[in-house]
Amino acid sequence: MSMASSAGSKTGEAIWDNAKTIGIALLIALVIRTFLFQPFNIPSGSMMGTLLVGDYLFVSKFTYGYSRYSFPFGLVPLDGRALSRLPERGDVVVFKLPSDNRTDYIKRVIGLPGDRIQVMDGVLHLNGEAVARERVEDFAYRLGDGRVVYVPQYRETLPNGIEYLTLDSMPNGPNDNTGVYVVPEGHLFMMGDNRDNSADSREPGAVGYVPAANVVGRAEIKFFSTDGSAALWEFWRWPNATRWGRILQGID
Repeated sequence: MSMASSAGSKTGEAIWDNAKTIGIALLIALVIRTFLFQPFNIPSGSMMGTLLVGDYLFVSKFTYGYSRYSFPFGLVPLDGRALSRLPERGDVVVFKLPSDNRTDYIKRVIGLPGDRIQVMDGVLHLNGEAVARERVEDFAYRLGDGRVVYVPQYRETLPNGIEYLTLDSMPNGPNDNTGVYVVPEGHLFMMGDNRDNSADSREPGAVGYVPAANVVGRAEIKFFSTDGSAALWEFWRWPNATRWGRILQGID
């Protein structure tokens, strides 16, 4: 064998080895994303102040079992959920919007099948009882023009002991007084923590009751957060744009 052919053979083997390594890495990443954890970013303020625009999360796919929406492009035609477990009241979950079964939403689970949900004078009622609500320090956030806005903030405690913070930016807002919602079998009732700025199950035309099969997974941890003041190419501004205190924080 000539030296040229030997060198060509080694180059071919190196290319093949690199291709195999990349292929295995991509396969591992696909398995992790499909069966274990999926990254997700927050595009709107409906979950302030629990989650902010620019937060990046990991969502666990295995917590509630798997449905067709657990898989890329819904390619696995599962009917319902496999290894199914209902979320708990208070869990923050990502789900597919029922109206198109494609758009990802993130909200908090408030009602389970059979629950009766109502909001009266801004106070959440669950199965005829007012959910405990305590006023706490105002939530402060900075607008794009630099102004700081302060919003009334409350700590809610569900009957199962789960606590979380909600915002009430608009007294007597359009969803502060509702009728009674009775959650159908196989469905969940979702609400955003930013109660006056959230399209959720209180609005049948926007979200409505969410089929349990549409749940993608539970939001577990924030792995990165940026305030959006630095573009992707402005690497010298990244340190100031990063919300360091929100990195690797769990989600309540």
